[in-house]
Amino acid sequence: MSKSTKAPPRVTKTAILRKLLSRKAGADLAALRTATGWQSHSVRAALSGLRKAGYGIDRAELAKPGTGAVYRITSAPESPR
Repeated sequence: MSKSTKAPPRVTKTAILRKLLSRKAGADLAALRTATGWQSHSVRAALSGLRKAGYGIDRAELAKPGTGAVYRITSAPESPR
């Protein structure tokens, strides 16, 4: 008998971004950079790509000075019927 070994589903960095941005608290740029290993400009480009794909992304400044903005997904793209 041969054992069937299936590879685990591939987790893309964009999927990691969507997961972090879907949290109630959202994620700041530093958290997104750490999770993906990307530089800041690459994370911002990925956020733009998600917006082009139809995701609504909210950017909120925190009240504490010196802290960065927090991003979160507010709406997902409409699925075709």
